[in-house]
Amino acid sequence: MGMSAMYKFTDGGLRNVWLANGFAVKRTPYGEAVAIEDVPGLTRAICAALTKKPGRLTGAEFRYLRLHFRLSQKGLGQLFGNSEQAVAIWEKTSKIPLLADKHLRLLWAGRDDGNEAIKRVMDRLNIVERVTQSRIVLRETRTGWKSKVELEAETS
Repeated sequence: MGMSAMYKFTDGGLRNVWLANGFAVKRTPYGEAVAIEDVPGLTRAICAALTKKPGRLTGAEFRYLRLHFRLSQKGLGQLFGNSEQAVAIWEKTSKIPLLADKHLRLLWAGRDDGNEAIKRVMDRLNIVERVTQSRIVLRETRTGWKSKVELEAETS
């Protein structure tokens, strides 16, 4: 199968992703359109490939992983101890610090392998960005004190 039979997948600014199958080209009144089968599966496969690729992630690849964690630039910046502006610059210039590159790959790989602790932390980060107020409620039980954080999220 030559390059002409493949489809260049450019979602999210990716430049080096080619689909050998799993898609269909359809004619529409507006020109050709591409229908992709199993988009969630394709997304997971792309993210897994990005975590394994040699060399540094490009800004677009870093952003693709971040977006598929459903994290904002601000949320990812907080996770890595950086500002929202720093993450925006990394993604725009493709000058991602080595530790940020490695950490994002490790987090994705761990979550993708079913690591529940990583899934919970990432889900909590997604929630934390939307929370306006929280309170910690403590209850004494026969086995000791138990805590629970109750969250109140924005409704907008």
